[in-house]
Amino acid sequence: MLEPLRRIVQEVNTAPDFGTVLDIIVERVKAAMNTGMCSIYLLDPMSKCYVLSATRGLLPESVGKVVMTADEGLVGLVASRAEPVNLEHAETHPRFAYFPETGEERFSSFLGAPIIHQREVLGVLVVQQQQRRRFDESEEAFLITVSAQLAGVIAHAEATGELVRITAPEAESEPAAIYPGIASAPGIGIGRAVVVSSPADLYAVPKRRTGDIPGELEQFRQALEETQKDVRDTKNDLRGILSTEELEMFDVYLRMLEDHSLGGEVVALINQGFTAQSAWSQVIIEHIRTFSRMESEYLRERASDVRDLGRRVLEYLQQTSRPAERVYPEDTILIGEDLAAPHLAEVPFEKIRGIVSVRGSHNSHMAIIGRAMGIPTVMGAIDLPWSELEGQQVIVDGHIGQILVDPSWEVEHAFQEVFRKEQMLAADLLDTRDEPSVTSCGEKVSLWVNTGLRVDAKLSLEMGAAGVGLYRTEIPFFLQERFPSEEEQRQIYRDQLLIYAPRPVTMRTLDIGGDKALPYFPISEENPFLGWRGIRITLDHPEIFLAQIRAMMRASEGIDNLRILLPMISSTLEVDSALALIARVYTELTVEEGYRIEMPRVGVMIEVPAAVYQTRELAQRVDFLSVGTNDLTQYLLAVDRNNPRVAALYHAYHPALLKALRHIAAEARAMQREVSVCGELAGDPLGAVLLVGLGYRTLSMSASNLLRVKAVLRQLSIAEMVEIADRVSEFADPTSVKLELQRALQRPELERLLHVHERPRSTA
Repeated sequence: MLEPLRRIVQEVNTAPDFGTVLDIIVERVKAAMNTGMCSIYLLDPMSKCYVLSATRGLLPESVGKVVMTADEGLVGLVASRAEPVNLEHAETHPRFAYFPETGEERFSSFLGAPIIHQREVLGVLVVQQQQRRRFDESEEAFLITVSAQLAGVIAHAEATGELVRITAPEAESEPAAIYPGIASAPGIGIGRAVVVSSPADLYAVPKRRTGDIPGELEQFRQALEETQKDVRDTKNDLRGILSTEELEMFDVYLRMLEDHSLGGEVVALINQGFTAQSAWSQVIIEHIRTFSRMESEYLRERASDVRDLGRRVLEYLQQTSRPAERVYPEDTILIGEDLAAPHLAEVPFEKIRGIVSVRGSHNSHMAIIGRAMGIPTVMGAIDLPWSELEGQQVIVDGHIGQILVDPSWEVEHAFQEVFRKEQMLAADLLDTRDEPSVTSCGEKVSLWVNTGLRVDAKLSLEMGAAGVGLYRTEIPFFLQERFPSEEEQRQIYRDQLLIYAPRPVTMRTLDIGGDKALPYFPISEENPFLGWRGIRITLDHPEIFLAQIRAMMRASEGIDNLRILLPMISSTLEVDSALALIARVYTELTVEEGYRIEMPRVGVMIEVPAAVYQTRELAQRVDFLSVGTNDLTQYLLAVDRNNPRVAALYHAYHPALLKALRHIAAEARAMQREVSVCGELAGDPLGAVLLVGLGYRTLSMSASNLLRVKAVLRQLSIAEMVEIADRVSEFADPTSVKLELQRALQRPELERLLHVHERPRSTA
């Protein structure tokens, strides 16, 4: 069964649409299992009934007409049990339901497997045989495997609206195409999509139009000529090494590029107004699909040759494209498969209305930057047809994690109203920036900011930040094509220290690895989050660490508001090694080179479980502690924060995290060490209340959240927050913790500040 399964997966992955996927499945499974019938029943999201959606063996006219609930028929039995049902004589089973329009009275044996995605039964895959037959274990396992492969495709179809078009074609369409993602930075962004694509990726080329058809044709001609030259050169280099038959494949490639083959199809699309890159990618992808569906294994393998040829030409097209400066609309919605800081840096900040990334999660690096800059952001939008959205009107709902494409006027108007109310609240909060950050009982809670881009410094100061709790030094590294020199770093750091002076600025040493890889320092690992990252890299490369510490200290001369923070600490040995290097730099600069610098305070991040249980020992060695709740939550719960498949398991209010936070605060207090929280939990008003109740008096967050957090804390006393924290700490699951926090803070004076955003009614 392995070969049929491989072919099914290959054909499904290259199918042009969802209907074709269903037809491929029923046809290939019927043939592979040598049965009289194979059918797929899909759950209609609206009626919650299972609809016959594709079949080989039943009457074709029954598709879309046979409908049953989970309480009806053998299909309903499979769905309700969420496990396979294998019957030798189906007609004798009490749950057997007869539908005359299907013609299924001809079949006797029955095997059905549920199609399950994230614990929900999305459909049932069924095979039946005329003769009485007990399907064996290998056949049952094959059907279960195919069902598992189909589950993700169906979930994607549900997200994109294709599923409804199959199960309920007569239903009214949504007023906008709605795609789910992960809410990562709050707010509403409305504007035009600007697609950022990766180089030499056929599937990442946006469908763009051109007004310069002759220019695009000339670029395409140059790219073909360069590729043809490469193919001929390669053939000549391999002459005498490969056989004559093998060398003939290069002639096949050359013929494919000619005008009467691929080249001609591309020229036709360019003449229709598509750019050369867009036309080429469309043609190549269609040919890859064609080869992948062929019966002959030899011809199927040619799909990889077509793909390779496609990439070669695309590389030349991208090189020959005119480097005209890109014009960004005033209401840019930046969209890409895997957005990173360099993409953001290319766009004028004042023009960005929203950020959407197909990959990533709430706590990935791009999401953190989005929150820092106050830009509505949605990550992990894995079902979004992002490469097709160039220039389309888009709404980014960063509150609940949705992207609406081509919305109706009514929908856009409803979101404009939500946006207007948010702006009003922001203006009201801005009036409170000069008010002290104290609780209702008069106790001070210091509110600092997390930063990394120069552009958000202005916002941080406007919000009245008392200091910088986390300056991400890796962000300037991302904006370079090489490691910045010591002097380049010094200028960047001094700029930041001067902007915030005399407020303290906590600079974290280079924290790369995990989801933060430098393009010029690639790190390839099986499990990067448990691998070479943070302090582990810089201690292994002391030349990087020493240059950065020298740059920081030199930058602080005459300002003396620098604090140094060490990331990803998991042992006291790492701290001792880092402190020795820091002391060495300080001695070199002050004694040997004559700089007049105060020794900066040094702290460590508590963000891995090992550090939680060595808080006391770490506190003995350093001046302060800073809790990174993003990574700490990830490691405590064993949840990759960048994996959309398990994003629902990442709980910021998990009881295990609460216990760890309480322990850290108590140990720091016992050692008389300052302790702060610089994770995203601090910027959530509910989380801020909880943290103060657990004993924290310094919170660092995105600047856009600071005034809202301050307004909430000013309404509550320390005693109230301690009582709330004690109460929620007794709960055993994160949902109960959050619900109790919301219930405890249901007060008129907090309603606007803690308002949970709801999707505008007009889009329902």
